[in-house]
Amino acid sequence: MKKQLKYGFHAAIALVLGSGVFTVTASAENRVQVVPSYHNDVSRPLWQMAAEDVPFAHQEREAAENPKLPNFHKDSPDTVVQRSLLHMLAPNIPSPILNFDGIPFPGVGCNCAPPDTNGEVGATQFVQMVNEGYQVFNKTTGTSVLGPASITSLWSGFGGVCQTSGFGDPVVLYDQLANRWVITQFAGGGSVPTDECVAVSTTSDATGTYNRYGFHLGTNFFDYPKLAVWPDAYYMSMNVFNSSGTAFLGPQPFALNRTAMLAGSPATFIAPVGALGASVGPILPADVDGTTLPASGAPETFVGYPTSGHYTVYHFHVDFAVPSNSTWTTFATPTAAGFTSLCPTTRACVPQSGVTSSNNVDGIGDRLMFRLPYRNFGDHESVVGNFTVNSGGVAGIRWFEMRNVTSGPVTLFQESTYQPDSTWRWMGSIAMDAAGNIGLGFNASSSSIHPQIRYTGRLATDPINTMTLGEGTIINGNGSQSGTSNRWGDYSAMTVDPSDDTTLWFTGEYYSATSSFNWRTRIANFQLAAGGGTPDYSLSISPATQTIGRNGGTLTYTVTVTPVNGFNSPVTLSISGLPSGTTGNFVPNPTTTTSTLTLTVNSSTRKGTYQFTVTGVGGSPPLTHTATAKFQKTNR
Repeated sequence: MKKQLKYGFHAAIALVLGSGVFTVTASAENRVQVVPSYHNDVSRPLWQMAAEDVPFAHQEREAAENPKLPNFHKDSPDTVVQRSLLHMLAPNIPSPILNFDGIPFPGVGCNCAPPDTNGEVGATQFVQMVNEGYQVFNKTTGTSVLGPASITSLWSGFGGVCQTSGFGDPVVLYDQLANRWVITQFAGGGSVPTDECVAVSTTSDATGTYNRYGFHLGTNFFDYPKLAVWPDAYYMSMNVFNSSGTAFLGPQPFALNRTAMLAGSPATFIAPVGALGASVGPILPADVDGTTLPASGAPETFVGYPTSGHYTVYHFHVDFAVPSNSTWTTFATPTAAGFTSLCPTTRACVPQSGVTSSNNVDGIGDRLMFRLPYRNFGDHESVVGNFTVNSGGVAGIRWFEMRNVTSGPVTLFQESTYQPDSTWRWMGSIAMDAAGNIGLGFNASSSSIHPQIRYTGRLATDPINTMTLGEGTIINGNGSQSGTSNRWGDYSAMTVDPSDDTTLWFTGEYYSATSSFNWRTRIANFQLAAGGGTPDYSLSISPATQTIGRNGGTLTYTVTVTPVNGFNSPVTLSISGLPSGTTGNFVPNPTTTTSTLTLTVNSSTRKGTYQFTVTGVGGSPPLTHTATAKFQKTNR
């Protein structure tokens, strides 16, 4: 939904931007459109652009109400609700490993509410995004590597609405198939989002350079973009409204040419011509986790919100070489257990302690919540998902595991509503680790507690349909939200660390004090069960940056190799990116613990800020990881 705090008239969209020309071609047979990016380029390093970011002039303004979806109201007995409190009395959920604050209000770029908290973990970093900012953290220590900075700074020099009129709804993904970051937000002239801005990193370092793309989707109101990684494309779902945001036209899927975008070449998207219809519920694309890919040529799977007593499983097969071969089809319609919709008329029904019912917050129970993680276990494939329902008069989280979604026959392997007591639980995000264990993060609130961030989980060997491990708390909020048009975030994010395929990372929002504009965000990681992943290691370097005077001298950094899942091999370190007149030396090398990196900066090194990269290679087969740091040479 549109959250950027900007208001104004709907400007016409220029069809010629930069060197690109907007065109649409369509296949009469399959009714697909092929649209090229109207501009693409390669950015400067993100750490350079962030340093030039211009702070936003702080103004406290409420977010615009997001367009309403049709009333897909369901009112059926819930036969799969989990009510038992036994696991809550003696919880067995592991405690967080790291637990630290992310970007706080007022954020960067605009004083936006809600933040739409989103994040992803990569090889060495965790990237968090909110409306309209981002921050990069060291995933080993939780310390900030870069930011917070505005998303707009990422589009500096790109031109067009991506640079001048970003609206937020950000998504960050880590494409572990290529070790690249994917960062997106929507944009448009006036107050209508018509474009999607997509940036794909050129390396595994989120602070480096990006291949940037602008895609014009059309003249309608394209809302709630959600993206996913699949081997043949980056897939995206949108909720489409008319240009005034008053009529829902249906969801629409998009496939972006991943191969071209990884290479930095001009790219196209393929999509069905027009939205799928107002009677079709919102959809989400499956996002690959793990190292075992879908079968070669397997179509991307989308799953639709169960509007008519069943989930809808769609297949999107795209052919960028012969676009007319691309197809969008309904593959299966597994029956959903009964449920009652949450707040189908007002949506603002979740109570909070210390404020009146007029400040109840949005439970957003009319769609599947981000993400829809996919795994191929060899003998079966699974996707897991969740959405929020009315469970005994309070919000509970309906979660499910669906199997064999690309090959069939599709089965609903397990499905349950997690609601063990009278506390409201909503804004969930779910993921599955390499062993098949499932973690679910969410917000929790009631008239007697401020909104909190919690999580639960189950092991693959536990009885199905039950979150067996009890509940853990990431943070207890010390305040409630007042004002901001009853808007809470539209999504959170649970992701899996690609280094061990075991550690789950969750990010969500809370309030540190009761206020209309005072949101905070939190980031935590945990493991549901030790082991189960491939031996690996992470690489980090500290401090992140240092300064040295005009005469040069010596700078000392600590490089740490952290074994994961029993990794026990020497790691050979090397350094690259040093400017002329600067040399580096490691002691000891190779290492599996810590090494001291000494930089000798000569007086001949020119004044400036320099980023360098430490590369580690170890294990069999060899595993390569990188970490970056900076130093500044001054005239002092």
